[in-house]
Amino acid sequence: MAVPSYARPDTPLALAPALQTFADEDDRKRLSGVAAKAFRRVVEAWGLTNADSAALLGVSGSTWDRIKRGGRDEALSQDQLTRASAIIGLYKGLELLFADDKSVRWPTLRNRAPLFGGATPVEAMVAGGIPAMLEVRRYIDAVRGGI
Repeated sequence: MAVPSYARPDTPLALAPALQTFADEDDRKRLSGVAAKAFRRVVEAWGLTNADSAALLGVSGSTWDRIKRGGRDEALSQDQLTRASAIIGLYKGLELLFADDKSVRWPTLRNRAPLFGGATPVEAMVAGGIPAMLEVRRYIDAVRGGI
């Protein structure tokens, strides 16, 4: 199996295939609307409070209110898109793992796994920010056999 050029140390980065990132402003502008819409639908399905929703996205309460209403036109930041991506991916992983409504209840249920220490996954992600959000997503992927 061939090693992709971007994985080989002898290939200049400029020659590597273009990877999707959230660093480019044009990409952020293009992705922000759909990411915000998907994030809104996830937190609504999970029944999260405005405070938890804003904290997970990394915005103030008033900014979250504007995003919720669809009244914010500027692009999400790289940080905010990363947060939205982690939550959307977690939602998808939960839908694949559970065949019932536990997929939408799980994020707000107390969890004794070492990663959570008795907190809910949402509490753990709010407290731990992006690193915790990515870790919770990896945890669900591992539980369902995706890793």
